[in-house]
Amino acid sequence: MTIKIHDLKPAPGSRRDAKRVGRGIAGKRGKTAGRGTKGQGARNNVPPGFEGGQTPLHRRVPKGKGFRNPFRVEYHVVNLDTLEGFPAGSTVDPDSLRARGLVAKRGLVKVLGRGEVGAALTVRAHAFSQSARDAITAAGGTVEVIPAPWGDRRPPAGSNNALTNR
Repeated sequence: MTIKIHDLKPAPGSRRDAKRVGRGIAGKRGKTAGRGTKGQGARNNVPPGFEGGQTPLHRRVPKGKGFRNPFRVEYHVVNLDTLEGFPAGSTVDPDSLRARGLVAKRGLVKVLGRGEVGAALTVRAHAFSQSARDAITAAGGTVEVIPAPWGDRRPPAGSNNALTNR
């Protein structure tokens, strides 16, 4: 026998009828409807989060500190030992690295100096560490820096912003 959607029902005892309050003094939960007698809680004007005049929790808890630099530039990192798989004389650029699954689909690429380069390669990337640059040129290869597609996002030097006017 297969179960159909109309055969499904909640487990016995898992669903209860809603409390019907304020239905007259004869019934249970009538008259004051479980709110006690008088006072702020008996009336319908207590805002959520109100703690009776005490400083509420959302103001007692410290706020997140720190600074998030809007001009931060993040790179996908490739080390020299991952470039070993490329044949001598070939050009290594972000597209060829993406084709091999070595970097993510989007973003800037930076080459770092871990490992050694055995063949002369033309390496094109958005940034290089000095050790990577030296190792590639020592192996007879060339280094080409690709500019970021959006240019330089930093504010111009000496601009009138809050950090320079202290």
